[in-house]
Amino acid sequence: MKDLDFPLFKTKSDIYKKFDLTDMKSRQEYFEYKAGPEIKKLREYFKSNTFIAYLMGKKSSGKGTYAKMLAEVIDKDKIAHFSIGDMIRSFDETIRDEGKKAELVEFLKSNYRGFLPLEKIMEALETRSTKVLLPTELILALAKREISKLGKKTIFIDGFPRDLDQVSYSLFFRDLIGYRDDQDLFILIDVPTTVIDERVKYRVICPICQTSRNLKLLATKYVEYDKAADKFHLLCDNSACSSVLEGKPARMVTKEGDEQGIAPIKARLDKDEMLVKEAYKLQGIPKILLRNTIPVGKTNEIADDYEVTPGYVYSWDENAQKAITSEKAWEVEDDEGNLSNSLMPPPVVVSMIKQLVQVLGL
Repeated sequence: MKDLDFPLFKTKSDIYKKFDLTDMKSRQEYFEYKAGPEIKKLREYFKSNTFIAYLMGKKSSGKGTYAKMLAEVIDKDKIAHFSIGDMIRSFDETIRDEGKKAELVEFLKSNYRGFLPLEKIMEALETRSTKVLLPTELILALAKREISKLGKKTIFIDGFPRDLDQVSYSLFFRDLIGYRDDQDLFILIDVPTTVIDERVKYRVICPICQTSRNLKLLATKYVEYDKAADKFHLLCDNSACSSVLEGKPARMVTKEGDEQGIAPIKARLDKDEMLVKEAYKLQGIPKILLRNTIPVGKTNEIADDYEVTPGYVYSWDENAQKAITSEKAWEVEDDEGNLSNSLMPPPVVVSMIKQLVQVLGL
């Protein structure tokens, strides 16, 4: 991320041992191997303590993935991922149910403090637009309502702050943390725009079962070559898909708009980056810095080979009349134009685990 110094975090082992990071059991063994002592400390900490972490990064930077993977590693019963966006979307159903709607109105009468009348607030919820931000005071009240349902858990909040004025809105943080009397911290994520662009641009889905893959980053077992168009296509390999069960795997297709990559969300990504930079400067709140990429020249000293995101390329074997899939480390330019390798989610989570231990003083 331009103008910010996100340090490289070494996860390379002194003694090489390879793990399959796409397999849950192997992934658990990987985490114990890479961060066993720190995991033990965090599990002990969570027996009687909690904290609230604000996940901040560009849209599709992996915020939910990292939080859910941490819960998978430490204790799913002790950690919750709470998305402001998911919370707001959930009110679509609430508004349609008269009983739930009346309950929400009563809650807001007691807990909402803001300048907009409650009638306007309910109208905003009923006709909400992704282009219009709901008042901060409303988000605060609704977040409290949802957090109270989670009980005594560590909470990773995804989606707030959502605007520059909210980063410096210290009363929000004081109020919310005071509500739970917890330690608060920022988890700032640096993922290059090019990474997000290629994740979107090469994403494909099965038209039958909606399984998502990526032509460049997440290949399936089956690949088809269209000679006329000189183009390769992934075929669905979801064993539960009806097309696979019938022995005719469906050709995966690009969702409408995905071929544009990040173009439709560029303004959103720019704002997300500004928010991270503002949060970076905010005093009094500990910060964990997560970096998704490593300059190509430093990859071998920083990470083990299987921790690097693979990229897939395809060729056609004319003799065998079949598509050949080859794998090599994916290379992209970071936001400063440096050729870099992207990391798989687990090594980023190892970095988070070790930094958490430091920030919490364990």
